[in-house]
Amino acid sequence: MKQLVSVLSCCFIWIGVYSQNCTGSLGDNIFINGDFGAGPTNVLMQDPGIAPGFVYNPQVPPFDGEYVITQDIGDWDWYFDWLPIEETSNNSAGYMMVVNASFAPGLFYEQEVNGLCSNTLYEFSADIINVIPPGTNALKPNVSFLLDGQVEFTTGEIQEDGQWHSYGFTFTTGPNQTSVTLSLRNNAPGGIGNDLALDNISFRPCGPEAFILPEDVEFYCQDGAPFLLEATIIGDQYSNPAFQWQISTDQGVTWNDLPGETNATYLHTDFTSGFYYYRFLLANDQGNLSNVNCRVNSNTKIIEVLPNEYFVEDTICVGLSYDTGANSYTEPGVYVDSLISFYGCDSIQTLVLEVIPDPDISAFFDIQDPNCSNENDGSIEIVDIINVTGTFNVSLNGEDYSDQLIWTDLAAGNYEIMIADQYGCFYMDEVNLSEPEALIIDLGPSLTIDLGDAVSINVQSNDSLVTLNWSPLGLVPCANCTDFELSPQESTWLILESLNEAGCLAIDSINIQVETSRKVFIPNVISPNGDGINDVFLIYGSIPNVLGIQSLQVFDRWGGLVYEQENILPNEEASGWNPRNTNHQNLTGTYVYIAEILFFDGIVKRYSGDFTLIP
Repeated sequence: MKQLVSVLSCCFIWIGVYSQNCTGSLGDNIFINGDFGAGPTNVLMQDPGIAPGFVYNPQVPPFDGEYVITQDIGDWDWYFDWLPIEETSNNSAGYMMVVNASFAPGLFYEQEVNGLCSNTLYEFSADIINVIPPGTNALKPNVSFLLDGQVEFTTGEIQEDGQWHSYGFTFTTGPNQTSVTLSLRNNAPGGIGNDLALDNISFRPCGPEAFILPEDVEFYCQDGAPFLLEATIIGDQYSNPAFQWQISTDQGVTWNDLPGETNATYLHTDFTSGFYYYRFLLANDQGNLSNVNCRVNSNTKIIEVLPNEYFVEDTICVGLSYDTGANSYTEPGVYVDSLISFYGCDSIQTLVLEVIPDPDISAFFDIQDPNCSNENDGSIEIVDIINVTGTFNVSLNGEDYSDQLIWTDLAAGNYEIMIADQYGCFYMDEVNLSEPEALIIDLGPSLTIDLGDAVSINVQSNDSLVTLNWSPLGLVPCANCTDFELSPQESTWLILESLNEAGCLAIDSINIQVETSRKVFIPNVISPNGDGINDVFLIYGSIPNVLGIQSLQVFDRWGGLVYEQENILPNEEASGWNPRNTNHQNLTGTYVYIAEILFFDGIVKRYSGDFTLIP
């Protein structure tokens, strides 16, 4: 017997919480219905009687202290705010157990198992998921695994992560112990949350690692010699290992003992072409080997015996060739070749080849160019194919798409489409998606203006615009304006985003630089002699650069206030100081003024100085 020796021990593996799992090979699941079986309806109507601390309720959803056996929560008419999950296997009819926690801890699974072997290692495990969606921050399930009423392992809080997790522990039966009671208990209180689903409850014997090496599929020639399969054991738990080789004729679904094959090796002598599935059973002694509850299984070893004669019938399209070995055939006929396979097997291939004329395959397309320049919203659809035989494959630009007939999200460009039928006859064409003319808008060149001046904006475009979005919107007199004037108070970027009827976007902007010049003139001499020239002291300003004069004061040489006005306009004599109206027309000399002037950008500046009054 070939035996590799190492120490087998139970280790802790991180799977969301610490869990004691078997590190060797496992036997068949003693809990035959641990996956809760399968059925034709989404909800199992009959009470399975497996949860002594809970009530079975097939009227979904179950409420606090109830459970149900179901296939898919998402198919319920109402399922609180739980995850719409399915059971864990690939069997769409498979069941899982969904538990709505009670307000007090209770058992939601319990099984008594008899017919065990003493002094034997077993693993008790289950797949569990918190059915509350992530981020809910509700009460979290907490599950204990019990052996004969004693807690052996606890999951801790099972997080809201939307994932199934495997939990479990291993234990060894005592001397003369042949039965155990295994239970699962909810520890957390009921309320909002603390709801879970279970599947794949498993109770299996655990032994050393048992292998038939190598594990990969092995290939042998039909005229090969018998070869030996050897059992490899890693671990020294079994002091008196016993073997039973088995074979499966249905790809590993069911297994049958090979009579008399109880050694550590098995000699394969059957070289009829086909697949052979082997494994061996392993137990600590012959008595345990006969008990399905006490033995473990090796990996499945697959052997393929390759035939040495092949008969091939094939049909190709005219102009193509059938290549086999070093030969290439283009004409119809019967051909016999001696070949050596990839695995070195000698074989004879008889080829019956038929060659058919080109059927002149044709295709018709519905082509949608992209709506906008540089967009990927074009499409190509094959709406009809004629003269194609049997199944066909379609490729786009050399990439195989099987029988796909429509492609979307395409940019403009040339696309090569090939359609090949089951005989290799093919059709090839190049389809062009045209690039639409790009939408262009133009606001004109950037400008520099003086404060208060107006600038004309005229939107130029190569297409009709259906949507205009201006930024900043407050500068523009109306949302859909295309021809207008504006007078910005400060330098700014004016931006326009526009869409045409096809939904294409164009963006343009114009930079308007505002020179903050203050166009004010204040005279330094007046002569109130009535000749109409410089008779009045007033503030001159360019409108709208100057919006108004908030206040104007004039003082004589001794500091006396001789004139004061508020909120007056520039350039108007009626808003200025006329000395003739105040008996100062002959009081020549120097006068002082103070003026506060409001400008177009909202700035108020104070001006002061003096002027001379002359006759």
